[in-house]
Amino acid sequence: MRPELPNGLEPVLRVVADIGVAGFARRLCSYDKEPTLIGIQSDMTVLVLQIVILCLLAAAIVLWALYFPYPSPLIRRWLAPRKRWPEMQIRAWLQRGEFQRAFLRHFYNDPERVAPPGTSMLAPADGLVTSADVRGEVRYLVIALSFWDMHVQRSPVAGRVLRVESHGDDFMDGEGREFSFLREKSCPVQKRVVIASDGEQVAVRLITSLAARRIETWVAEGEEIKRGQRIGRILLGSTVVLELPASAKLLVRTGGRVWAGQTAVAEGLVVS
Repeated sequence: MRPELPNGLEPVLRVVADIGVAGFARRLCSYDKEPTLIGIQSDMTVLVLQIVILCLLAAAIVLWALYFPYPSPLIRRWLAPRKRWPEMQIRAWLQRGEFQRAFLRHFYNDPERVAPPGTSMLAPADGLVTSADVRGEVRYLVIALSFWDMHVQRSPVAGRVLRVESHGDDFMDGEGREFSFLREKSCPVQKRVVIASDGEQVAVRLITSLAARRIETWVAEGEEIKRGQRIGRILLGSTVVLELPASAKLLVRTGGRVWAGQTAVAEGLVVS
């Protein structure tokens, strides 16, 4: 005689016999997955986040395409200046006469600097030393400025301004092509600041070209100036030349980087 099962258990056993133990377990689990208000809200939140992320990615791709081949505004601020504003982009701005405001803020940057102690001559500009040729009794220390360098020039010595000379006005080459630092300039325009210091003379040439021919000088004839003092600025120029006695001992080499008012470039001239 078959024993009697508890009330309600027989239908359960019948289901287990029909679908097996594994199937019965899956069916039990499915009862916990019925949609609830909390579950629906969670799914909607995930969906909204996915849509937002896709929109941001689409915007990033659009900006990248609009500014290509130059950096996207989304990453520009974290790049070094040379990568933030590529040379090709800056030259295009030069042709149009329009510049990005962020680049101009960087270009006109003029940090405070303190001249190092001592009597050595200081670099008049930021940039790379490209040559230091001697002609007669004068050495011409040529410093090439890039678009990303600070463009304010400083006095290499303390002394008195003898002259502020202009060369190359009206797009004319004022001195011919005998100097190597003028040969690459289409129409060199210059300001030459001559400084007397304890019986010696040095001069700073601010040189630009047709592409960017504006030069500012901030000192006048007869003015007493300090070592490392600001003397002028080249607006998008590219070359500064320090004229110093050939007998002075050079402290820098071709290819070296110098900073205006901070890097000692020569010694042997008595300066105060």
